[in-house]
Amino acid sequence: MAKRPKSGDSTLGGKGVMQQIQQLQEQMIKAQEALAEEQVTGSSGGGAVIITLSGDQRVLSVMVDQALITDGDVDLIQDLILTAINQGLEQSRNLAEERLGPLAGQGLPF
Repeated sequence: MAKRPKSGDSTLGGKGVMQQIQQLQEQMIKAQEALAEEQVTGSSGGGAVIITLSGDQRVLSVMVDQALITDGDVDLIQDLILTAINQGLEQSRNLAEERLGPLAGQGLPF
């Protein structure tokens, strides 16, 4: 009867796979940390509302043009803020996909 290799046996590549997984985890953590340092913006109303977000989708700042506040159209202001936030979130998701996507595509041998 043939001898069965142990799970940690190098013939199965167990150690190599574990090292690859650990390296991938370390790369992912570094990429996520770098992503958190990047910023994207969403704007609406021709720049009347500008939202700045981090790459890990945290809202960092909200800028509303004084003219909007003076006009006092609350519904318009709310709509513009929502539009700017959603645009910024979309840009943040795209940035995350761009930065983290290559790490997800690294083919591990299993």
